[in-house]
Amino acid sequence: MRRAWQAGLGLGSMAAIAFSQHAAAHPHVWVTARAQVVFDERGAVKAIRHSWTFDEMYSAFVTQGQEKDGRLMTKEDLAPLAKTNVESLAEFDYFTYAKATGQKVEFDAPAEYSLEEQQDKRIVLRFTLPLRMPASASKAFSFQVYDPTYFVSFEMDKQNPVTLAGAPKGCSVRILGANPLAAEDAKKLSESFFSGLSPGSDFGVKLASRTIIACP
Repeated sequence: MRRAWQAGLGLGSMAAIAFSQHAAAHPHVWVTARAQVVFDERGAVKAIRHSWTFDEMYSAFVTQGQEKDGRLMTKEDLAPLAKTNVESLAEFDYFTYAKATGQKVEFDAPAEYSLEEQQDKRIVLRFTLPLRMPASASKAFSFQVYDPTYFVSFEMDKQNPVTLAGAPKGCSVRILGANPLAAEDAKKLSESFFSGLSPGSDFGVKLASRTIIACP
């Protein structure tokens, strides 16, 4: 996971040092995520559009040595890196896990993707993740965005986390926060911070919120 993430986001030698094999106890990349659930003309979910804003330190790694006369880096500047990002994340399901009518949803490769530098110097990765088969939301469509190993910490944006595009009338969005950690899990997380060992391969899901889309 760590190897693919650092390769996928084009990190150089400095990032490779920061993201060493022994540094897996707690997050090393922080992402503020937004998502737009896209419906087709029949009212089924056909894609999820992601917008991931990376923390300041990671953004500095991405742009280091690529600045151009102090101006912000554009989508065109970062196009090769965006391609590498998306292709490498495929191995890990794009950190996107969805269900429809209780069954796992499969995704195809993104058709649209870009990286861009914001005014605050933070890098934003945007990509549209199409469902392999459109899924009905009449019995609830749900998804989570997380890294199972908790190397990357995803947090849904507090102001505008999830929107709908082309949804049938009456569809609703509900976001459920992560349940409080059990005492044993909290202990594992605390111990992992000091030991340099991962708290577990499924730890990320325990700290991930869940978005539920329901349509009439």
